[in-house]
Amino acid sequence: MKSDAAASAAPLKGLGGPLRSSEPARVAAAAYPAAHLLEEAADLLVVHLDFPAALDTCERACQSLANDTLAEEPAGTSLEVKCSLCVVGIQALAEMDRWREVLSWVLRYYQVPEKLPPKVLELCILLYSKMQEPGVMLDVTSAWLQDPDNQSLPEYGLLATLHLQRVLLPLGRLLEAEELVGASAAFGEEQKLQVLQALHTMRQQQKLEHSDSQEALKLSQEGFFSHKFRSLLLLLRRLWESAVSHFLSLPFKKSLLAVLILCLLVVKLDPASPSSLPVLYQLAQLLHRIRKAVSARLTPLPLQD
Repeated sequence: MKSDAAASAAPLKGLGGPLRSSEPARVAAAAYPAAHLLEEAADLLVVHLDFPAALDTCERACQSLANDTLAEEPAGTSLEVKCSLCVVGIQALAEMDRWREVLSWVLRYYQVPEKLPPKVLELCILLYSKMQEPGVMLDVTSAWLQDPDNQSLPEYGLLATLHLQRVLLPLGRLLEAEELVGASAAFGEEQKLQVLQALHTMRQQQKLEHSDSQEALKLSQEGFFSHKFRSLLLLLRRLWESAVSHFLSLPFKKSLLAVLILCLLVVKLDPASPSSLPVLYQLAQLLHRIRKAVSARLTPLPLQD
């Protein structure tokens, strides 16, 4: 994890090239305290591999820059040192497997996304894309690209391309990608045509995948209801077999009584109604005959000498 996170932020560049312990930071004011802290942080990171100490040094240097009110210090130098400190701090956090804290850490010193230096924003995009978390940079990069002051920077085209390839497309934000390509002057006509064709292909693929998923869902639902219906029929069959088995195991008199009650329920006869007396009389006669027939069969034959 550490090596993957660190690789996404490498190679880290200082004020003019990769940070090396033997190469001092090239700043206008050599005696500038934050510049010395920057060189110390680079040594701790590259030579001593003391990542917590490197991060702590970067934080102390950034705090020194925030508290410094000397008017004779060039503003450009201060911004360059601050950017380089953030670059070192980003790799120190990545080496300690604390890459999730990178964005909040740099925003602590720049407050709003629009003020992030291009190099810092580029490293953040690459880092979170490498760690499969491009959504973290969605709003941040969009806000940076929409700022009018940033649109005139030479790095704007690179960051717009990174935002398209590393953030919008992996997240499936095709509409936003199309709006970015159409509205931004950072993309040439040929590049716009290629991107729009790629977006069209991705839309067709999404529609096809959505159609396939809907069809699979429909088939699974039909199979579920069919299985449920078969289970219900099986349950009713078992209940019917149980009821018949229980009915056949009852004594004969109880069976006749059950038949009489069932007939009354099915035919809906009222025993107190005069119209139901003939039917009840015929049913009673039928039961009486059945009883005599069964009794005759059960009577033992007389013994003869």
